[in-house]
Amino acid sequence: MGLSEQQVRFFETFGYLSFPGAFADEAEAISEEFERVWAERGGGHEGRAHDHKQRSAFVPFIDQSEYLSRLIDDPRINGVAAALLGDDYNYETSDGNFYVGDTRWHSDGFARTKYRFLKFAFYLDPVTAESGCLRVIPGSHHRRDGYANELHRLMSTSRVDQTESALGVPGPEVPAVALETRPGDLIMFNQDLKHASYGGGTRRRMFTINVSERFDDEDLDTLRNDVASLVRFWAESAYGDAMVRTAGPERMVHLEQRIANDDHLPGLVAKAREEMSEPARG
Repeated sequence: MGLSEQQVRFFETFGYLSFPGAFADEAEAISEEFERVWAERGGGHEGRAHDHKQRSAFVPFIDQSEYLSRLIDDPRINGVAAALLGDDYNYETSDGNFYVGDTRWHSDGFARTKYRFLKFAFYLDPVTAESGCLRVIPGSHHRRDGYANELHRLMSTSRVDQTESALGVPGPEVPAVALETRPGDLIMFNQDLKHASYGGGTRRRMFTINVSERFDDEDLDTLRNDVASLVRFWAESAYGDAMVRTAGPERMVHLEQRIANDDHLPGLVAKAREEMSEPARG
């Protein structure tokens, strides 16, 4: 599945795309595999049962399953990523989540490098504006735009929701598009885009697949720093075993650059384990 010229223009302008029903036929199987992966590791964060009070997160996630790893090869993912990032794009990582409550307005690393990063989001339960669906602020991904940069300044000063003190409105009232979804729908957005969710329950199932442009050779130090963002999740390699073990030549194009630049992770993770009581929850 590629993208039409209109879809590319929409994405470039607003920073997101929605694909209703893209995985409708596989929705039940994907959900079952999601649950199986979590069950194998205790049902929640760091091998403990999900307590419905804090977000449970697991990174990298789809890498733990041969079935979910194959999503990287699927034309509905691969075709979109290649159309926007080039055929040699990198698979960055993935995260599996049981979300709890609200998620404040944020970006996943606004302009952290000169390269473009995209996120594919799979919500495994029906979600609406009132029950925790993804909300986005269209156009807030434009790095050189004064509007986007001012939003970033106002909304990203801490992990506390700043919108009421900065803008005079609570987070749910910020003008935005609520992307309501059902299982089998797919959402893709630029990771610089401001996004949030409000009103959700205590076990919202969602996982993402994150991809980026391939880094130029002169920027490999920057890539290594980006790979090191996995340290807070106690990930000792760029990818999980199933992702690499089942990779054919076409998938390896999207893995090879980060594999070649992840040798520093074990040492950094060993230090992180001494300093952190548990891996990060997001």
